[in-house]
Amino acid sequence: MSKQTFLQGTLILILAGMITRFLGFINRLVVARLMGEEGVGLFMMALPTLFLVITITQMGLPVAISKRVAEAEARQDRTKTKQILVVSLVITSISSIVFTVLMVSGLPFIATTLLTDERTLYPMMAISPIVPIVAISAVLRGYFQGKQNMKPQSVAMVIEQIVRISFVAFFVNLLLPYGIEFAAAGAMFSVILGELASLLYMIYQFKQKKTIKIRWNFFPALKSSRHVLRELFSIALPSTGSRMIGSVFHFLEPIIVSQSLAIAGISTVLATKQYGELTGYVLPLLFLPTFITNSLSVALVPSISEAEARNNHTLIHYRIHQAVRISFASGAIATIVLSIFASEILTYFYGTANSSKFIILMAPFFILLYIQSPLQAALQALDYAKPAMWNSLFGNVIKIIVLFTLASNQNFGIMGVAIAMCVGVVLVTLLHLITLRKLIQFMIPLKDIVKMAALMALTWGAGNIIYSLNLSANIVLFLLQLVFLCMIYILFLFILKFITKEELKQIPLLQKWFH
Repeated sequence: MSKQTFLQGTLILILAGMITRFLGFINRLVVARLMGEEGVGLFMMALPTLFLVITITQMGLPVAISKRVAEAEARQDRTKTKQILVVSLVITSISSIVFTVLMVSGLPFIATTLLTDERTLYPMMAISPIVPIVAISAVLRGYFQGKQNMKPQSVAMVIEQIVRISFVAFFVNLLLPYGIEFAAAGAMFSVILGELASLLYMIYQFKQKKTIKIRWNFFPALKSSRHVLRELFSIALPSTGSRMIGSVFHFLEPIIVSQSLAIAGISTVLATKQYGELTGYVLPLLFLPTFITNSLSVALVPSISEAEARNNHTLIHYRIHQAVRISFASGAIATIVLSIFASEILTYFYGTANSSKFIILMAPFFILLYIQSPLQAALQALDYAKPAMWNSLFGNVIKIIVLFTLASNQNFGIMGVAIAMCVGVVLVTLLHLITLRKLIQFMIPLKDIVKMAALMALTWGAGNIIYSLNLSANIVLFLLQLVFLCMIYILFLFILKFITKEELKQIPLLQKWFH
């Protein structure tokens, strides 16, 4: 089984993430065009319930598996690796069945009472079979990540999106005549098919490249794995705490939004439409760079875990610094492009620019989101998952308080939801930075902060000059504007040394240029 370096693994994940984000955007465009804002709102209001159940089912095991497998691989302890897999599969299999049954039982109450829109019942029922599929996939992903082989999960991500996009239009069109709620359920069913195809591919890869026989001496391996269970849960429980906090508040968010907007005098239909615009149109654009930061985070956990197992503290600091630097570089260009070209991007993607005010407000704050994920991954890899969990809890509590306070005020309404999201992002990121400073004395050097500010200022100036040319009315000229701005941005990255020669040497296609 091939092992990649930190940057090589990251690049593989980034490439897969780029492809899946592109395909995901096509999928969202299809859904938006076919179902409209109200249908997207139903789809997005149903998702948090699913995310909550999946988070509970996985119990934070993917991160724990990745870390413990990486440590076992550093010691070449194959028995330990098998014990990790056996324990993880048993836990996730049992929990997925239990929580799927509980979720299905509680869906009528969630739809009618909490979400105040009984139509959300159908998409939530349609998505319920996905929980066991995602649970087993998570174990295999954690295993491959711990082995520092990012190729299987990267290909699986692409397969998932291809299958999903292949079926979404068919099911939405098939069920749309029966009502918008059934169309949303059809869109959800295409998600299940994508996840199933992804799981089957990873199982195939595991069987092809495995050095461990899971079924051989399965129960003896399970009986001798009590210490492995403790080791996994020492990371998994705080990690699942962080994810649980995020999922619980994500689950509560549409409920509190609908209730708050009702207090502000906004009807249920309009509230669903506004929430659909914010979460279905705006957030996907703001989250676009996270395929890079998430890729860094996935590769960061086993890399830091291996360095910690070998007591290489210098490498730990370097890896965190490297991840923050690359994450910021990937997010800065997105922030500037979205801020300057908000109306044009929304018009070309969704056929409406109604949500541009949200992007203009949120984009500058969301640049901190792009470094948040690597910081949290670093804390988890260093066995500091518990402080990361408390940071997430505090940030989300403040976010919900701000959300209810502002959204229930008719002067703010849905804009209060956008402000609350910004508050949550900024607060959690700053808390992670403070925690790393306190625990391992990590901090972003002042020199790098100055370079970050210079990069933003220079690119912002260049972007405004390009925008003043008024070429956005034609989509071809608009795309050329964006390409030209990105080329200027890449030039600034090299001038300010955001990308080093040593890092370029690790890219296979560029290695020959440095020899």
